[in-house]
Amino acid sequence: MAERTIVMTEGKPLGLILKFALPLMLGNVCQQLYTMVDTMIVGNGVGVEALASLGAADWLNWMVLSAITGFAQGFSILVSQHVGARNEAKIRQSVVMSCALSIGLVVVLTLAAHLLCEPVLGLLNTPENVIGGSITYLRVMFSGIFATMAYNLFSAILRAFGDSKTPLIAMVIGSVTNIGLDMLFVYAFGWGIFGAAIATVIAQCLAALFCLLYLLRWPVLKMQRQDLVFDRDMVTHLLRLGSPVAFQNAIISVGGLVVQYVVNGFGFLFVAGFTATNKLYGLLELAAVSYGYAVATYAGQNLGAGKIERIREGIRAAIKLFVGTSLVISLMMIFLGKPLVGLFVSAEATSRLEVIDIAYRYLFVMALFLSVLFLLHLYRNALQGMGNTLIPMISGLIELVMRIGAALLLPLWLGQNGIYLAEILAWIGAEVFLMVNYYRDLGSRLH
Repeated sequence: MAERTIVMTEGKPLGLILKFALPLMLGNVCQQLYTMVDTMIVGNGVGVEALASLGAADWLNWMVLSAITGFAQGFSILVSQHVGARNEAKIRQSVVMSCALSIGLVVVLTLAAHLLCEPVLGLLNTPENVIGGSITYLRVMFSGIFATMAYNLFSAILRAFGDSKTPLIAMVIGSVTNIGLDMLFVYAFGWGIFGAAIATVIAQCLAALFCLLYLLRWPVLKMQRQDLVFDRDMVTHLLRLGSPVAFQNAIISVGGLVVQYVVNGFGFLFVAGFTATNKLYGLLELAAVSYGYAVATYAGQNLGAGKIERIREGIRAAIKLFVGTSLVISLMMIFLGKPLVGLFVSAEATSRLEVIDIAYRYLFVMALFLSVLFLLHLYRNALQGMGNTLIPMISGLIELVMRIGAALLLPLWLGQNGIYLAEILAWIGAEVFLMVNYYRDLGSRLH
C-alpha cells in the first residue's frame, strides 16, 4: 500500500506535484466524462427541455456538493499536516473525528436540501416546462448525499497521505458503472432524468466503498480505543479548517444561483446552451483542480515538516505548470469547442444551431481567460494547505460580489454577453486577492 503514497517533503517539487496530480487528473477526466455522458444521454435521448432541466438544477446541486467537498478538503488539511509530522496517533484521531463530523453534516445537509430545493427553484424563475424535471433530478441527488460525502471524505484522506492512485481507481469504477447504468435506465428502461440521477448515486456508492475498503487495510489506521475518544479541541480545529472552505464554496454557489436566475430569464433555449458549456466547464478546470489538490497536499506535508522555504520553491515551479497547461486547454477549446458543445444537443432538435451558438460564445470567452482560473486554484490551494482557510473564504465572498454584480448589471447593457463576462470578472477579483495574500502569508512565515 505504501507504493501508492508520495512523500512530498523530499525530492524535486515539480516532479512530485506532477506525479501526484496525474492520477487525480485521470480521475477527474473520468468524473467529468460520466457527468457529460449523463447530460449527453438526457439531451439526446430525452430532449432539449430535459437538458435545460439539468441546467436549471446545476447550481443548486453544486451548492450542496461544494459544501461537502469543502468540509472534506478542510478536514484532510489536518490529516496531511500530521502525515508530514509523522504523528500516527494524531493521524488516526483526526480521521476518526473527521468521520464523526461528516455523519452529522450528512443528516443536516440532506434535510435542508430536500426542504429548500423546490422553493429555491421557484425563486430562481425556473421556466415552467423545465422545473418538474429539475425537482426530480435534485430529489434523487439529495437522497444520495451520504454517498457523495463518503467518497469525498475517503478520497481526501487518501490524498492527504499522498495516495492519488486509489481515488483514481475508485472514480474509474464509478464512471464505468454510471455510464452503463445511464444507458440502461434512460434508453432501455425509459426512466429519463430520474434514471440519470439514480445512476450517479449508485456510482458514488461504489466509489466510496472502494476507497473505504482500501483505507481499512492501512496499518497506520488500525484504530485503538483511545483513538475513538471524543476530542473537543480536535473537532474545533477540524471545523475551523473545514467550515471556511465549505462556506467559500457555498457562497460561490450563491453567486451561481443568481447567474442562473438571470439565465432563466432568457428562456429555456439559452438555459440549454448555457448548460452545455457548463458541462464542459469541468473539463476546462480539471487540470487546475488536480494540480490544486497536489499543491494543497505538498504545502500541508511540508508545513508539518517545518520546511517553509520548500513551499516557496514548489509554488514557483507550479506557476509555470499551471499557466502552460491552461494555454494548451484554451487553444483546444477555441478550435474544437463548437463540435464539443454540439454533442449535448439532439441532432433532431429544430433549435440545435441556436443552442450550439449560445454555448460556444460562452465557451470562447472562458477559454480566453482560463489562465486566471488556473492561478486562482493554485493560490487558493497553497493557502489552504498551509492551514490558512480564512483568506480563501474571503476570496469566495469576492467571487460572490463580482459574479452577482456583473450578472445583474452587465446584461442591461450587453445582453447575453454580460452573463458570459460575469464568470470572468469573478475569477479575476478572487485571483488577485489570493495572490497578494499568499505572498504576504508566506513572507511572514519565512521571517
